[in-house]
Amino acid sequence: MDYDKTDSQYIRNELKNFLDDSGKLKIYPAKRKQKILSLFYLASKFEKNKIYSQNEVNQILKNWHLFDDWAMLRRDLYDKFFFGRKPNGSAYWLEDNQPSLESFGYKRNCTN
Repeated sequence: MDYDKTDSQYIRNELKNFLDDSGKLKIYPAKRKQKILSLFYLASKFEKNKIYSQNEVNQILKNWHLFDDWAMLRRDLYDKFFFGRKPNGSAYWLEDNQPSLESFGYKRNCTN
């Protein structure tokens, strides 16, 4: 995913209480804004124009979170339009048009 350096720093700063020292998501935030930022963060761990099997997606998500619910994260990435997938779930990819903070009703400097 192509975040610019400012976006990446903003997201990491907003998630600082949810990331361990190695950058893994410790918990899935309860507040909507941090949850959405967590999805931006996790989506950034995938490559554009690459097709992933469900197992590959699961493994990448397992590598970037500590609360053992990769299936929920995978579903949320799909439901919030970060991922596309085949109807049978056998292949996943990053959508060409990734969501923006604005598409969720947030601006980078908002506090909601």
